[in-house]
Amino acid sequence: MLQHAGGAPIDYVEPWRATLYERRRSLVTRSRHIAYIYERPDSSTFRYRVFNMVEALAAQPDLDISAAWFTLDEAGHDLSFIDRAHAVVICRTRYDNVVARIVARAHARATPVIFDVDDLIFDSDYTHLITETLDVNVRGNEDWDYWFAYIARLGATLRACDAAIGTNVFLAERIAAFAPWLPVSVIPNFLNRQQTEVSRTLVGRKRATDFRRDGLLHIGYFSGTPTHNRDLLIASPALAASFERFPHLRLRIVGFIELNAYLQPYGDRIEIHPLQDYLNLQRLTAEVELSMVPLQDNDFTSCKSELKYFEAGVVGVPTVASPSYTLARAITDGGNGFLSGSHEWADKIAQAVALVEDDPTAYRVMAECVVADSESRYAWNDQAQGIATAVFG
Repeated sequence: MLQHAGGAPIDYVEPWRATLYERRRSLVTRSRHIAYIYERPDSSTFRYRVFNMVEALAAQPDLDISAAWFTLDEAGHDLSFIDRAHAVVICRTRYDNVVARIVARAHARATPVIFDVDDLIFDSDYTHLITETLDVNVRGNEDWDYWFAYIARLGATLRACDAAIGTNVFLAERIAAFAPWLPVSVIPNFLNRQQTEVSRTLVGRKRATDFRRDGLLHIGYFSGTPTHNRDLLIASPALAASFERFPHLRLRIVGFIELNAYLQPYGDRIEIHPLQDYLNLQRLTAEVELSMVPLQDNDFTSCKSELKYFEAGVVGVPTVASPSYTLARAITDGGNGFLSGSHEWADKIAQAVALVEDDPTAYRVMAECVVADSESRYAWNDQAQGIATAVFG
């Protein structure tokens, strides 16, 4: 493990605490106004696709665009903020009477409405694939009714809009196939300001000790939710073989994951941490030497963004990943990480371990490469023009 990389837990306060009054004011501080709509704030989709967007726009006053976010519940009580918007972005929100009113009010003022989505979660033709990939136990009619309704309602919101935004080209193509009359743009996921600042501090600690390590080597698996059980299973036989081959190897898991039969015998070499806020996740990530992102190979996972790569990369941790659509475009095998086919995990883990153990200079070069790449391609203060183009053309 990298010594002194993470340090003590970070005091975390959710940054999306602005009152409705404050947000209504911030919407109109510049010449053009974007109102973002989401069901309710959370640390996943809302953070990436709403909060980060608003923050990125605020960082670029030259574009003269102000933005603010509003919840579906707030919109249900008062829609007057729509009248001040020059564009409305509805992010991954299920269709209901409030969504219908938002769209109708915006259209009455000739205000474009754009749907933003970060997953292949709007086309009910993919329901079975989605539930299989997420390892959801769909037992009977009630479960099927929930999933078909959830997905179809998102699709209904998408089709009610005038344009759409996805996180990568593959997802954009699926959106276009589902609603071929809509123009579709791509805005990638990216870091936010606080996440970047904390990560720079963490990397600074590693540099100050010249990436000094203790006698163990940790691979991190930052899963988040039990829906990644099947993803972890892809690499688990290789992990078991690696535990046998490398006695000093440890696995750090953050999130809700059940240890499968391959990993259970090595439970004493596996750390499991509860789900973290996004700043302390950076802290726990910074302490490991390598990160791993095994993914199933299908249309649903191809729509996933590369956030696991750059969130580890920005704290100087190279990733061993499945070659999904976005990860294969973010990672150059052997350059800024490792790409592993489903049959290659044991070999790729061994290559990564050898880099760390046998060539620490080359490992530091790769670590610095992923820091630079993550900060340059996914910088929070370098995204506003892309947002403006996607929203206003």
